[in-house]
Amino acid sequence: MAEEHGFQAPEGHRLCANNCGFLGTPATSNLCSKCYGDLRMKEEQGALAKAAFDINSNNNNNNNNNNNNNSPSSSSKSGTVADIPIPSLNLPESAASHARFPAVKQVAFEPRPASAAAVHPNRCLTCRKRVGLTGFKCRCESVFCGFHRYPEKHGCTFDYKKMGKEAIAKANPVIKADKLEKI
Repeated sequence: MAEEHGFQAPEGHRLCANNCGFLGTPATSNLCSKCYGDLRMKEEQGALAKAAFDINSNNNNNNNNNNNNNSPSSSSKSGTVADIPIPSLNLPESAASHARFPAVKQVAFEPRPASAAAVHPNRCLTCRKRVGLTGFKCRCESVFCGFHRYPEKHGCTFDYKKMGKEAIAKANPVIKADKLEKI
């Protein structure tokens, strides 16, 4: 990238080995700080994954040996990855905080119903004209074109009077003063 733009690094400075355009240092294997951090993160994640895999395979071997012995305690053990503790790798404080994995959750697959496509129709309910993104959703939960969007044009079933009365009653609560005692 430096050759394309005619940029020459000053004496004693070297460009990043990944050709990202920043300067690298010999202490970081001629990488810039960002590329070096990314490389370290990949190495740490690879080591953690390998350690977790080794532990999981060791537990599976132990479970197989226990099942061969028909011991009653082996049936109560579970071999999930979330139950297995990950050994410490003596990482720096910031890297150790990123190395903790959240618990694995079981998510059931729920297929979408066929009526999910009918939730957002593209046509006016009254005249069946295509409305696309310009459709108006009424309070009766139907979509209408610009002409039929008004309640009196499409015979809306929503009770606007009741809604208005409830809104006024909620906004203006009745305040009753305490009764005064007669002397």
